[in-house]
Amino acid sequence: MLLPAIASLLRHTPRAAALLGLVVIVACARPDPSAPTQDIFDPYEQSNRDVHQFNRSLDRAFVRPVAKGYSAAIPDDIETVIGRVSQNLSLPSDIINNMLQLNMRGAIQDTARFVVNSTVGLGGTFDPASEMGMAAPTNTDFGETLHVWGAREGAYVELPVLGPSTERDTWGLAVDLFTNPLTYILDSPENLIGTAAGVASGLSNREKFSDTIDQILYESADSYAQSRSIYLQNRRFKLGGTSGSVYDDPYDTPAPSEVLEDPYAE
Repeated sequence: MLLPAIASLLRHTPRAAALLGLVVIVACARPDPSAPTQDIFDPYEQSNRDVHQFNRSLDRAFVRPVAKGYSAAIPDDIETVIGRVSQNLSLPSDIINNMLQLNMRGAIQDTARFVVNSTVGLGGTFDPASEMGMAAPTNTDFGETLHVWGAREGAYVELPVLGPSTERDTWGLAVDLFTNPLTYILDSPENLIGTAAGVASGLSNREKFSDTIDQILYESADSYAQSRSIYLQNRRFKLGGTSGSVYDDPYDTPAPSEVLEDPYAE
């Protein structure tokens, strides 16, 4: 898949270049006073729709059948274990992002969970941290870090293979590929365990939420607008930008008493 190839490239990039890239990314993600905050900003809609169509075709021809076959071949208990391992190996990146966000409480909680599950839990195979009543993982990322630093979300974009995103979250994804210290500490091929577990966990989730995903991609009148609306609503709710219940997609059909506001109008 695309992510392992990019991750491998970034792992062989000198640390100085990585730091320079981070500076450039932050500079590019500075707040844009003219950018809208809550309305949909989609100046690349036509190209986004082309990518969306590619992603739908890829899902129909490859991802969905592979996910179905994977879930049928792997026992549920093993899938659960793989999901735990994947989550545990992602915690070091969460810890770094919490520190960058000055969320020291979250960093300490994630560190404690990682230590307990990596030792007592045998590398995340088990989850004794939850059984001990520890706080749930923060599940943060560098896109959220940029949000905390004041960067606006920018335009909506749909990425090949990876799906819905924004300009800010795309920059964040690029940084997250090399912020996990385990990729530097572990030797090859052990440092690919996290990637493999993440891919397997993604296939499990594709099958687990198959009905919902299929309804969005293949049964909605406009799967692109539907995917965009759901992604932006959930992402903004997670970042605290909206309550999640007052979000309006301008592509939805308005009620007779409502006036549809064009997000592109000046």
